[in-house]
Amino acid sequence: MSRKLRSLARLVRLPAALTVLGDSLTGAAAAGRLDRPGTWALPAASVCLYWAGMALNDHADRDLDAVERPERPIPSGEVTPGEALAVATGLTAAGVGIAALAGGRRSALVATALATTVWTYDLVLKPTPLAPLGMAVNRGLDVLLGAGDRTGAAALPAAAMAVHTYGVTTLSRGEVHGTRSEVAAGALSCTLAGATLAAYPARTAPATVRGSLGELAAGAFAGSFATTVGTAQARALAEPSADHARAATGTGIRGMIPLQAALLSRYGAVGTACALAAGAPVTARAARAVSVT
Repeated sequence: MSRKLRSLARLVRLPAALTVLGDSLTGAAAAGRLDRPGTWALPAASVCLYWAGMALNDHADRDLDAVERPERPIPSGEVTPGEALAVATGLTAAGVGIAALAGGRRSALVATALATTVWTYDLVLKPTPLAPLGMAVNRGLDVLLGAGDRTGAAALPAAAMAVHTYGVTTLSRGEVHGTRSEVAAGALSCTLAGATLAAYPARTAPATVRGSLGELAAGAFAGSFATTVGTAQARALAEPSADHARAATGTGIRGMIPLQAALLSRYGAVGTACALAAGAPVTARAARAVSVT
């Protein structure tokens, strides 16, 4: 990989994109739309919009990063502010375009709303107390992206992902200067709430799945998610240092994958859940080379 490509990979937090692949698939499973061919292209739209948000984040934070995180691509001189903005703009257009082609008018509308909230978060909300809520809305909309015209059916998985995202975002604000015990406790509560929602049996799952394989898989994935993420957050609760906050944030981001797998299993898509979960170790290894935070 050339130096420029590596810098761009760091700009968009390349490995973290694997944590959004399951969002729209979870929404589609809840809405009974996994069998539609266009559904399987929607994760590409999610990836584009996620990467756009990361590039825009660094563009908006370039002055702060020059002081707190000078190793990031813009303050280090590896990527110019103009290049970061161009990447964010191009990826936003690509994300909305893919959603329109793959999911039709309703998915295009949700993708447009998601793009709007992503840009609003990075340019307006991030320095404010509303930042965690803004990020939670982003993640919830990404789940609804896969639901088509049945967004109501995907409300629970959207809420589960949004609640966990809220907790991760509140904790991430302590990555540089440390956090507070009550913030870590709140993040841990959000993780447990997300796991509970994912493990609770779904009445809309196929009858052959309810009470058997789907529920067992949902419980296993939810338990793995709660244990792994919760343990890291408990460390931050016991010692709310910047190192523990940063570690818990990274674990929380990677924990999106088992949470999505639990939700997919909840709606009977156990095979898809297992395939998604198989990518979790890849994300962990890639995160050692390119930070996800």
